[in-house]
Amino acid sequence: MFDYFVPNVNFFGRGSVKVVGERCKILGGMKALIVTDSFLSKLPGGPVEQVVSLIKEAGIDVAIYDQVEPNPKDTNVMDGLKVYQEENCDMIVTVGGGSPHDCGKGIGVAATHDGDLYEDYAGIEKLTNELPPIVCVNTTAGTASEVTRHAVITNTKLKIKYVIVSWRNTPLVSINDPELMIGKPAGLTAATGMDALTHAVESYVSVGANPVTDAAAIQAIKLISDNLRQAVANGENIEARENMAHASLLAGMAFNNAGLGYVHAMAHQLGGLYDMAHGVANAILLPHVCRYNLISNPKRFAEVAEFMGENIEGLSVRDAADKAISALTQLSEDVGIPASLKEFGVKEEDLEFMAKMSLKDGNAFSNPIKGTEKDIVKIFEQAMK
Repeated sequence: MFDYFVPNVNFFGRGSVKVVGERCKILGGMKALIVTDSFLSKLPGGPVEQVVSLIKEAGIDVAIYDQVEPNPKDTNVMDGLKVYQEENCDMIVTVGGGSPHDCGKGIGVAATHDGDLYEDYAGIEKLTNELPPIVCVNTTAGTASEVTRHAVITNTKLKIKYVIVSWRNTPLVSINDPELMIGKPAGLTAATGMDALTHAVESYVSVGANPVTDAAAIQAIKLISDNLRQAVANGENIEARENMAHASLLAGMAFNNAGLGYVHAMAHQLGGLYDMAHGVANAILLPHVCRYNLISNPKRFAEVAEFMGENIEGLSVRDAADKAISALTQLSEDVGIPASLKEFGVKEEDLEFMAKMSLKDGNAFSNPIKGTEKDIVKIFEQAMK
């Protein structure tokens, strides 16, 4: 038996942001808290300005919390909650990439649940109350937080990232308009695109994979392999942007239901301890974790190579599977992702702690091989070289 979680309504394609006001009105909102970051908030004519205008045109008032940081912190959530409560908001509209979306979900949890987010709600299906209506307007092709039941928050005291996983977290409406993604920096495009690819690959080899998630993951891998390089090379390429938006959406639908694996479990530790960009951490770890996981299902990895456009004709399944590793490494290199964790100041003495915490991360449980702390340390060491 499998379950399948996805927002009630998903809009995608050029110009789709125009429905945001209408959808907020349908949800019965009187005042929306816009959750975003300072860059997008100050961008003249940018996504936040557009969303605020459209919501106001629908007769709904707005308040803005625009201090979300990358790898959103528990302090961001509580600061946003204060604005939500003081402004008497009754719904949340997130604008941006994964950080505003995750922070917005966290604010929704904090607004409806007593206790400590980490101590009481980290883990799977621990939420008991309905959240305020959440509408996510996405501006990057990568995290897919706009369509998932995951809220990833950094505990600033412990310096760890944790995940609140619940069907109650799933936004009611997601909007993926590629026109909002035009002109994003190459580095951001590369990192978020590799995050999406990691979602697709990890979900395809996950223990929770099924025919429905496979369909989404396969198409996502193909679209990313065919379009990420172009989107990084030319941020104005609307066709590449649109295909990447579709790929990110599909990859999110895949992992939201099939689960992920050690790449994400380990990347969360790098984000928590070093505040490392999530997509970059994923991209560096992905080939190494795939090499470790390869023996669990060589046929699946051989298929990943084929989906990425590799010629596997005449090769054994094992040799074809190796092609997937080289293809992932090459794509990451082509879009400018650094090859080693050492470039980010990761220290050898932190590896054991991060390995221990990785195995406690919710994403670890759907990895196709059940490893030990020593295994995870070894993978980190390989990614340091």
